[in-house]
Amino acid sequence: MTTYRIGVAAELLGVSVDTVRRWIDAGRLAATRDGTGHREIDGADLAAFARALADDPDDGVGRSSARNRMRGIVTAVTRDTVMAQVDIQAGPFRIVSLMSREAVDQLGLTVGAPATAVIKSTNVVVERSN
Repeated sequence: MTTYRIGVAAELLGVSVDTVRRWIDAGRLAATRDGTGHREIDGADLAAFARALADDPDDGVGRSSARNRMRGIVTAVTRDTVMAQVDIQAGPFRIVSLMSREAVDQLGLTVGAPATAVIKSTNVVVERSN
């Protein structure tokens, strides 16, 4: 059985440690105490909680077959005459998108603007740390 300490759970969920503590204290997320008194969260419980958070879509999001949505902030926009590169920082993740300059201009993407990266791919590499 895999268990996670609050700090690791917060990192995996992309929230602060205090947020995870509040969820535990409010009874939204189950936790137990280990032998040293630290709170632990069962991996299966954390996965179910993460899925429930993901099932609660952002306001204003329409129907889409894409399931991978990462909210963040635009950190860089590089334009040329036809194409543009947009960098988004979504929690600890840097997402880079190449799109037409026209799309960047129409969306009003500028450094500091909030943005959501919607990812749908036929190739996804999954890694597991030891």
